[in-house]
Amino acid sequence: MTIEVSAPEYLRTPDERFDDLPGYSFTPHYTENLPGFAGLRMHYLDEGARDAGHVFLCLHGQPTWSYLYRRMIPVLLGSGARVVAPDLFGFGRSDKPVDDAWYTFTRHRDSLQAFVRALDLSNITLVCQDWGGILGLTLPMDDPQRFTRLLVMNTALATGKQSLGAGFEAWRTWVNANPDLRVGALMQRACRHLTDDEAAAYDAPFPDRRFKAGARRFPNLVCDHPDADGAETSRAAARWWRDQWQGQAFMAIGMQDTVIPPSAMHGLQRLIRNCPPPLELAEAGHFVQEWGDEVARAALSHFG
Repeated sequence: MTIEVSAPEYLRTPDERFDDLPGYSFTPHYTENLPGFAGLRMHYLDEGARDAGHVFLCLHGQPTWSYLYRRMIPVLLGSGARVVAPDLFGFGRSDKPVDDAWYTFTRHRDSLQAFVRALDLSNITLVCQDWGGILGLTLPMDDPQRFTRLLVMNTALATGKQSLGAGFEAWRTWVNANPDLRVGALMQRACRHLTDDEAAAYDAPFPDRRFKAGARRFPNLVCDHPDADGAETSRAAARWWRDQWQGQAFMAIGMQDTVIPPSAMHGLQRLIRNCPPPLELAEAGHFVQEWGDEVARAALSHFG
């Protein structure tokens, strides 16, 4: 558990940066002073009835934020469910510590665990992609009574035992060489159907490079050796998904992903107990949620 004696130096993106973003008319919610994170404010979306039968917990990765789920949220809400989508510290409307070294696997994981417990979420369908899965897939083993279903997209369990692959290594090298990390331009290259306004929405959390410490840091946190921070936790999670998971699972794969290729996702599908053959989206890449309305409809149909 991370223990913060006092808040780190952080930046807070001005609210006006988030005005009139296309497809993102959701009400902002905030939780402050999560256990272990004194002085920091985390933003989240919370749509649908609080007493809904199912809660979709939607976790984003790098370098995105809850905006990535805007296509999925209306479909999920149409099932009568509640949808909760936090912004990790360093992203979206959440506070952004300025020191790159503040961001660690364990600190991010602890913040998500504290968030789930603070909101006392239950009957959770874990929805995850990229770092949302690298972190999120390690959560249910500690609170199995809270999680009932899984919707997993291009992600991994970073056990430190497998090769990260040439695609990821190229991505990490590029991020380290480009600390300005022009997020909107990157997203538009990855998702050619994005409008200029949608691409600009991905830049909204980051007025300048000082706000991007968390986004810059993530590629260097992926566990690339067995003793890396988070590797042991990820190995324990892998065993749990293989041997103890009792719920339903659904997987969608963006087949054009070069960072986490389809072969890696098929390996994850074989690991996760009760995970059927995946939905394969031929045109989608790494950011599968940008094709998310189709994914959400297919997942709801599968869950029944």
